Amino acid sequence: MNRVWLYLFTSAALLTACREQTATDPVTAPPTTTPPTSGTTASTGTPTFRNETVVTGYGIIWGMDFLPNGDLLFTEKSGRIHRVSNGTTTQLTGLPTDIDAGGQGGLLDVRVHPSYATNGWVYAAYSSAQGNATRLNLIRFKINGNALTDLSTIFRTSATNTWRGHYGGRIEFDRDGLLYLAVGEGGSGSYGGANAPNQNGQLLTTEWGKIHRLTDAGAVPTNNPVLPGQSAPTSIYSYGHRNPQGLALNPATGELWATEHGPRGGDEVNIVQAGRNYGWPLVSYGVNYDGVPVSASPTRTGVQDPVFTWTPSMGPCGLAFLTNDKFKSWKGDLVGGGLALRFLSRMDVADNKIVGENRLLNGQARVRNVKQGPDGNLYVSLEEPGRIVRLVPE
Repeated sequence: MNRVWLYLFTSAALLTACREQTATDPVTAPPTTTPPTSGTTASTGTPTFRNETVVTGYGIIWGMDFLPNGDLLFTEKSGRIHRVSNGTTTQLTGLPTDIDAGGQGGLLDVRVHPSYATNGWVYAAYSSAQGNATRLNLIRFKINGNALTDLSTIFRTSATNTWRGHYGGRIEFDRDGLLYLAVGEGGSGSYGGANAPNQNGQLLTTEWGKIHRLTDAGAVPTNNPVLPGQSAPTSIYSYGHRNPQGLALNPATGELWATEHGPRGGDEVNIVQAGRNYGWPLVSYGVNYDGVPVSASPTRTGVQDPVFTWTPSMGPCGLAFLTNDKFKSWKGDLVGGGLALRFLSRMDVADNKIVGENRLLNGQARVRNVKQGPDGNLYVSLEEPGRIVRLVPE
C-alpha cells in the first residue's frame, strides 16, 4: 500500500475519519493512491428513487427497527425511544435511568425479536457509567401501550471504558433466533500495534472488542466456539474487533456480515465466522492517527482478512441487505452508512465478495443507520437534524 500521504496531514484533522463528530465538524481525510470506491456502471434494471421524510427534528437517531404491524421504533443517542404508528410519533417511557450519553455512548441500537408476534420481546443496547468508566448493556423488554415493561438486563460488559468511545452497539439475529451483539474495544484509547496499551480486542478475558452470540434470554449457546486457552464456550463468537457498528445477516447464505471502523483508513467489511480473530490492534489496513503504521503488513497468519476496506475512512455505521424485488439488479447487495464521508454505500455482492460500490446521498449528511422496511423500501437515518428518510424505488 502506498503510504506517501501519511505525512501530508496532521493527526488532529485525521481524527475525524472515525470519531463521533457532529455534522458541523470538519471531515478531513488524507489523499490516497487507492480509489475509495470500486465503481460499478449502472446496468439495465438499476432502480431510481424518490425520497420521503418519515420523521425529522431529532437528535442522533442511532437505532431503528420495525414491529410486525409496520410500526417503526427508533432510538435517540441522548436516551429516548420512539414509536411511529400511522404517521404519529410517540415517545415511549420506562427506559433505564442510568443511560450515559457522553462521548460516543448513549442509547444505541434497537432490535425487534424475529418471533415478536409470539413473544413480544424487543432488545436495545446502551452505555452506562460507573465511576470514571463506562460499560455496554444489553436489555430486553416488552411494549404495553406507550410504556416499556418486563425490562431486564441480559448482558453487560465490565465497566472499564475510560474514554467513552468505541462501544460498537449493533444487534442482529440469525436464522436460529440466536442474538449477536457487537462490542467495540472500549478501554483506554484506540492506538493500534503489538505494543498498544489497549489490547482488549485480543484479550479473551474481557467482553470488549468482540462480537458476542447469545440466546434470546442472554445465555451462552452450547455450540459457541471454545477459544484458545478456554475449556468451554463463552459468549464470545469472534474477536479482534475495533469498533463494529454494522451487523446484517445475509439472507441468501445465513452468514453474519459486519462493518467496523479502522483508524486512519482501513475501515472493514467482514464476514463473521465462529472463533476467528479479526486482528485489531495487531494488524490493520489503516495507520494510527499520528501516521505510524499499525503493523508492517495488514495481514497475518491466523487473522481473518476483511472482504473489503475503505481508505480514506468513511466511518461505517449501519448495514442491511437488499432483498426486495423493487431493487431490481441491486437485489442481494449490501448497503451501509458512512459517517465521516457522508454517503450511503451500495456494495455489489457476488460469491461472498464485494465486486463494486457506488455512493448514494453523496455528501448530504452523516448516515447513521439503514434498514429495509417491511414495505420493501429503504429507511435511512441521517444527522443534523436527526431524521429518517424513506428511499422508494421507482
